[in-house]
Amino acid sequence: MFEKNLTKKMQDVVLEGRIPAKEVSRSIKKPYSTLLRELNPFDSHAKLGAETMFEICRVTHNVAILEFMAHEMGYTLMPVEGAKPKKNKTKTTKLQLAQTATM
Repeated sequence: MFEKNLTKKMQDVVLEGRIPAKEVSRSIKKPYSTLLRELNPFDSHAKLGAETMFEICRVTHNVAILEFMAHEMGYTLMPVEGAKPKKNKTKTTKLQLAQTATM
């Protein structure tokens, strides 16, 4: 079930985000129809890869999916204090995980 929730959250980031989905697909160099298929949580034949997921987060500047994954694993996602965004084609933020669960 975690996998479908993860894919649905990524679908929401792309389809309901500030950047139009077609622009996201162009930015990550993936055909729009392929991206939509990979983001469909009910399509068992197409999977969203980790590299594509990272590129979507980078392009959209949306770390909600990283926060979700960290929470599911007992961590909190926090920006690194004083870190400057990486100079790239698009602005990215450096992040660190702080463990909240006791081991």
